Amino acid sequence: MILEFGTKIAEPSIRRLDDMKGVIYDKRWLKSAGNFDLYYMYRDLSLSRRDEAIIKKNGLRYDITIIPPRVLGVEYVKTAGHYHPLVPGAKLSYAEVYEVLEGEAHYLLQKCDDVMDVVLIKAERGDKVIIPPGYGHVTINPSNKELKMCNWVARDFSSIYEPIKEKGGAAYFELVTGFVKNENYGNVPELRFLGPTNFSEVGLRKNKEMYGLIREDPSLLGFLTKPQEYEWLFEKVLSRS
Repeated sequence: MILEFGTKIAEPSIRRLDDMKGVIYDKRWLKSAGNFDLYYMYRDLSLSRRDEAIIKKNGLRYDITIIPPRVLGVEYVKTAGHYHPLVPGAKLSYAEVYEVLEGEAHYLLQKCDDVMDVVLIKAERGDKVIIPPGYGHVTINPSNKELKMCNWVARDFSSIYEPIKEKGGAAYFELVTGFVKNENYGNVPELRFLGPTNFSEVGLRKNKEMYGLIREDPSLLGFLTKPQEYEWLFEKVLSRS
């Protein structure tokens, strides 16, 4: 799964089933499933040295993730899920933004701590999805087509996987028959369904690839490194029907 990006050849970090056993719903299926690749992550990409310098200057990182279609027993294939740490000197955690390049994605977002809010955002090719501060997230490929997505994120932090892993997955699992609650969470709210976050105020327009923002105006991505200055944006994300 070598990826050609501009003139560069990128090799992926690979998430395999053995890496994910703790967060898979169908434990009976797992017993005889073996081990195989689930998805591929290509991190810190750029199309040119000039772009690379601008990306680093703005404290950003551009990644691509490819999730082939697969059913894990009775559950759709998904990412492991993670949270983001707090921004130093602020009370908010880092944000992230995704774009669906090919296929279809379901982004499951859950508020940290007591999981007081759980949101599902359905996105198709060209859609953008902002992950607001304070929310962990899992990406699901619910289709029979390959999901290819990219993301912009602040480069100077590490994702936090342990809380979701300790609970055996996110607050909900998406099965081929629908969504079911993860009993390890106790009481969780009903799932809310929201629309994609194609917000022109920060340069996120449907069907306009967001990689170009680094050349057009990198400051439009300021909500990723300084989320404390964009609370209005995240309120809009969480209320978009």
